[in-house]
Amino acid sequence: MTDARLERLLAAVPDLRLTTDAADLEHYGRDWTRRWVPAPLAIALPASVEEVQAVVRWANQEGVAVVPSGGRTGLSGGAVAAQGELVLSLERMNRVLAFDAVDRTLTVQAGMALEAVHNAAREHGLVYPVDFAARGSCSIGGNIATNAGGIRVIRYGNTREWIAGLKVVTGAGEVLELNRALIKNSSGYDLRQLMIASEGTLGVVVEATLRLTDPPPPTNVMLLALPSFGNLMQVFAAFRERLTLEAFEFFTDRALHHVLAHGAQKPFDEVHPFYVVTEFAVGDEAREAAAMAAFEFCMEQGWVSDGVISQSDAQAAQLWRLREGITESLAKYRPYKNDVSVRISAMPAFLTETQALLGREYPHFEVVWFGHIGDGNLHINVLKPGDTADAEFVSQCEHVTKLLAQVLERHGGSISAEHGIGLVKKPYLLGTRSAEEVAVMRGIKRVLDPKRLMNPGKLFDP
Repeated sequence: MTDARLERLLAAVPDLRLTTDAADLEHYGRDWTRRWVPAPLAIALPASVEEVQAVVRWANQEGVAVVPSGGRTGLSGGAVAAQGELVLSLERMNRVLAFDAVDRTLTVQAGMALEAVHNAAREHGLVYPVDFAARGSCSIGGNIATNAGGIRVIRYGNTREWIAGLKVVTGAGEVLELNRALIKNSSGYDLRQLMIASEGTLGVVVEATLRLTDPPPPTNVMLLALPSFGNLMQVFAAFRERLTLEAFEFFTDRALHHVLAHGAQKPFDEVHPFYVVTEFAVGDEAREAAAMAAFEFCMEQGWVSDGVISQSDAQAAQLWRLREGITESLAKYRPYKNDVSVRISAMPAFLTETQALLGREYPHFEVVWFGHIGDGNLHINVLKPGDTADAEFVSQCEHVTKLLAQVLERHGGSISAEHGIGLVKKPYLLGTRSAEEVAVMRGIKRVLDPKRLMNPGKLFDP
């Protein structure tokens, strides 16, 4: 705390929790990418909107860059502080502020964990339907900053669809109340939607009013074993035609291998090259019969080799663990990750071309695939061999990512589906957005963050 700037911050915000402890600097200065050495100036942990506003105004006066921080579960380097920035962690702002039974909305502070939001909604007999494996550690503010998707986008859409209103502290230190939870509001630009997916480059989301909905009908979970990569979209089409899908997730035998090594239960006696876990509505005999008919049809076509259906909530959780446990099981390898998307209609051609590309370019690297096939989102994890230096590994992977970006551009896809651009994907932004779009983005940033202090260097360079 010998830095005079920090002394002036504490003088301006006397109750602010501020730390420069070495362990805290490392912990709060990085995200799941683990590719940059964290080097923040300090960590500020405000407890109120007023404290956040005061910190941002101090940053403008002192010319100190600010990195907004949630659960730091992103995979694009969007929450990295490696250039002497102040990390502004929202983790202390983690309370429910209001529930409106008529509007069916829940207003929460941005540091609240997604799982806590789920639990709060459930207490009122409703659900917040956005969900993914990092629910226990990611924050709602971070979800909003990246427009996070997850495993149920096929049924409910991305985070964007469930944000009724936002309270934001802009990069200039102004507090904006956006949309006020209105369903219809044609009074000009929807700045709420502008803040969603802005990756903390325009301001800090401090509060969110979330739309809630009815709990889904009873569901079953089915795990399918597929003999061929080419069968994936055929099985998806057959199940989507016959059932109300809640989720449709794909992974490979290598993904399953790592999850089993991490403690999951083996689902089949034989090893199959590809797997699908799907969840669908049941609740009556007709829907249950339709599920079995879909399975039997795919078996008859030779698209599915084997399958198992859950008989209890515990079995459903076991089947879901095979998919949701992948990221955790791979963490020790520090994989290089791609998070890409294309239109569902473009998936067959894109998957075929991408499989050939990765097989050709990664002959000696283990590649673990999984993804949200129902919404066109694919995750590619490349594991670093033990005898390969970090810099050499990243360099090879970046070379392949350039080729992958070209494939995505041909198929009209995105280099980042749900983790943002951050630092990792910045070189490939123009493959997804036009130069004219990026110019507009820069203009917006100049208005809301005139000194360019909010998460600088992320998404695009000044």
